[in-house]
Amino acid sequence: MTTALPAKINVTDAEPNTKRGGDIRVTLSPKTTGCGSGFGGVLWLEPGEWITEHYHPYSEEFLHVVTGELEIALDDRKVALGPGDSLMVPIDVRHRLVNTGSEKAHLVFHLSPLAPRPELGHVDTEEPLNPGAANPDVGGTR
Repeated sequence: MTTALPAKINVTDAEPNTKRGGDIRVTLSPKTTGCGSGFGGVLWLEPGEWITEHYHPYSEEFLHVVTGELEIALDDRKVALGPGDSLMVPIDVRHRLVNTGSEKAHLVFHLSPLAPRPELGHVDTEEPLNPGAANPDVGGTR
């Protein structure tokens, strides 16, 4: 069991991850704060960019759009998202996020609860855009 301590993490200190598209940066996680309930960060997508389809077998994903126009496919249903919109992706729901707008999109995300081990937290259902890139290192185990 980890003991979380109050922590401030700047996005510029978070390593960019581009494995599944976009620029994903995990800021708050077991690795960075010692937390045990989930992890989160920020995501940027250029116009036309997308995050490849995947699902989380243990976690709900919470998304909040800061800027940009996007479309998320949830299993076979498409939902338009814009600034100020928040969305919860349930456990085991396939999802794929696309920037459909003409400006860079900025989102905040959080996943909770943690998977038993980090490598079990994310299942790809299509080939990652950069398959040789590492998964985000969130750290932690239950």
